[in-house]
Amino acid sequence: QVQLVESGGGLVQAGGSLRLSCAASGSIFNINAMGWYRQAPGKQRELVATITSSAYTNYADSVKGRFTISRDNARNTVYLQMNSLKPEDTAVYYCNVVVETSTRYLEVWGQGTLVTVSS
Repeated sequence: QVQLVESGGGLVQAGGSLRLSCAASGSIFNINAMGWYRQAPGKQRELVATITSSAYTNYADSVKGRFTISRDNARNTVYLQMNSLKPEDTAVYYCNVVVETSTRYLEVWGQGTLVTVSS
């Protein structure tokens, strides 16, 4: 089994910064893609950013230039540095990881962490 533990959400004023972390643990042979998604109230879950095992990154247009995704392979952890936050960034942020175990690939979701940006 694989578990994800997210941290770093909270309340911040517009223009402020937050850093999200997501650590994977369990029966992990290798971690492929890692990413962050978010879901605002009344909206569908959307991609925020992803990073591959070779550190290739992809961002939603709405966060380009403000958010930075990174990973620490030694710690099985992915980060999301969020700067210049806007009220429209308010959402529950979910970590997503594609993990290779000894027998199969698994896509695992975190429990979500709430980010609230006040105007």
